[in-house]
Amino acid sequence: MAKLLGATFDLPAEEFAELQTRWSLFNAAEPDAEMRTRVAAQSQYPLRAMIKRGWIRDTSEGVSAHNELCRFFGVNSLDSISELSHAAKKSTVGNLTGEQLVWLYRVRQIAKEMTPPQFNPSKLQDAIAAFSELRTYPDGVRYVPRLLNNAGVRFVVVEPLPGSKIDGVCFWLGKQSPVIGLSMRFDRIDNFWFVLRHECAHVRHKHGMSAAILDADLDGDIQASINEEERLANEEAADFCVPAEKMESFYLRKRPFFAEREVVAFAKRVKVHPGLVVGQLQRRMGRYDFLRPHLVKVRSHLAAAMMMDGWGDTVPVN
Repeated sequence: MAKLLGATFDLPAEEFAELQTRWSLFNAAEPDAEMRTRVAAQSQYPLRAMIKRGWIRDTSEGVSAHNELCRFFGVNSLDSISELSHAAKKSTVGNLTGEQLVWLYRVRQIAKEMTPPQFNPSKLQDAIAAFSELRTYPDGVRYVPRLLNNAGVRFVVVEPLPGSKIDGVCFWLGKQSPVIGLSMRFDRIDNFWFVLRHECAHVRHKHGMSAAILDADLDGDIQASINEEERLANEEAADFCVPAEKMESFYLRKRPFFAEREVVAFAKRVKVHPGLVVGQLQRRMGRYDFLRPHLVKVRSHLAAAMMMDGWGDTVPVN
C-alpha cells in the first residue's frame, strides 16, 4: 500500500510507511503498569534465577515483581535500596551487577537469622589455628562451621548466581557481629581454604566494619590487589595455604619441572593437602591443567555440617 500511494502521489513510499507507524503508535494502548515494572526489573535483576532459587514468588502468576523485589531487599521502593556499601575488588555499588547485589543481600538475609555467641577475636585465632590441622584432608572442612560459630562469626554459604563471579564477602551486622559469606564458585580444596582464610583475615583486622568487603576473582593472581586491605588478606591466605618462604624455595629449586611425587612429598612435609600446593603452582606457572586431579572437591563434606543455600536447597528466612 505504501508503494502504491508513493507511485500515485509521486512521493517516497517510506513517508507513507512512517505515517502508518506513527498512527499505529498513537492508537496503541499503554503497556500494563505491572508488565512495565516486570520488564524494568528483569533488565536489572535476575528475576528468573531468584524465582528458581525460591527467594521470591513467581511473578508470572499475578504476583507483583516490584513488591517481591521490595520484600527481598527490605525496602518500600526499588529506588531506595540500601547500598550495603563495600570496598576492595568492587569499590562502589555502581560497579555491581544485579546478580552480585542480589547474592550479597541473600547472604545478609541468612546471616541475620543466625544466633551465634558474641564475637570473640581470641576464639577466631584459635579457629584459624585449628584450620591448619584441617587443611590436610578434604573432609576437614566439615569442622569449619562449628569453629566459626563458636568464635561468634556468622558463616554463610550461598551458591552464586550465573555470571556473578563472586568468591566471598566480609561485613558486619553492627560492630560486634562479623559475617563471612562464601559462594563455593569453584568446588576445589585449594580455592575453599584460600577464600575462607582471606575472609578470616578481613575479620581479624576488622575490615568491612564501615563498608562490606566484597571479593571477586580470588581464583586469579593472588598477588593482585587494589588496596592495602586486599593485599594483606591475600598474603595471609596464601601463607596459610602453603608457608610463603617454603613455597618460594620449593618453586625456585624445582622449576621448570615439577614431578608429582616431589609435589606430594613437599605437601606432606609442610603438612597441607597436595591440592593446596598444586593450586599455587598452577597460578605461578599459568598452567591450570597441571596435576588437576589433586584439586579435590570439598563442598559435599561441608554440606554435611551446615545448611547451604543453593544446589537444590533453600535456607528458610523470614
